[in-house]
Amino acid sequence: MMKWMHLAGFLLGFAACNPSGPKSNESETTSMNPKTFSYLALGDSYTIGEGVPEEDRYPNQLVFRLNRETDAQWKEAEIIAKTGWTVDELDEGINQAAPTGEPYDLVTLLIGVNNQYRGRSVDEYRVDFEQMLRRAIRFAGNLPDHVVVLSIPDWAVTPFASKRGTDQNKVKQEIDAYNDTKKAICNKFGVKFIDITEDYREIGNLPEMLAPDDLHPSGKVYERWTEKLFEHVKNKY
Repeated sequence: MMKWMHLAGFLLGFAACNPSGPKSNESETTSMNPKTFSYLALGDSYTIGEGVPEEDRYPNQLVFRLNRETDAQWKEAEIIAKTGWTVDELDEGINQAAPTGEPYDLVTLLIGVNNQYRGRSVDEYRVDFEQMLRRAIRFAGNLPDHVVVLSIPDWAVTPFASKRGTDQNKVKQEIDAYNDTKKAICNKFGVKFIDITEDYREIGNLPEMLAPDDLHPSGKVYERWTEKLFEHVKNKY
């Protein structure tokens, strides 16, 4: 018994005198418990994925791909978005949701189509969007390079718009003006701007690219947006 007590005392004394012991354990603990990254997606119907299953939403597709194809581990996307929201309504929606994960490692923002749809001016949008982008940057720990903004898709190419007799050229010009404004503000703050509009104009009226309402995108469209986001995000974390 005394022999084992002496041996235990020796081992404890050795560990206390050996500074490499605790550091090694800390390193092992860190490697065994890697950081889990967080993602906040802000937007409207395009972000909530109106008319498609939850797994087809682009924020959820992005997290799935990041976890499958990179070494980083990501939490489930936190989505604050609702069909029909304008920028000011998103702002109020954020207040009500009161997200608590700040700072988020990634924040995406896709908002503005309903401002255009309701006939609001570009000047009004400029003010509202800049305020929203500032808020998104704060959610990302004041790191602009952790925020990604997506352009507004052109809904006028859809069968829904055609059935309503929508002036496609008018909507195109307005969407372009909104997106030019978004891009300029993103450049001002050093935020990544990803264009999804031009590709959507090519495919947005195809049956396989449509949700059942003939207005919103299908999961296949969101997959294309996910690819653009994935290529930007995959090597940053």
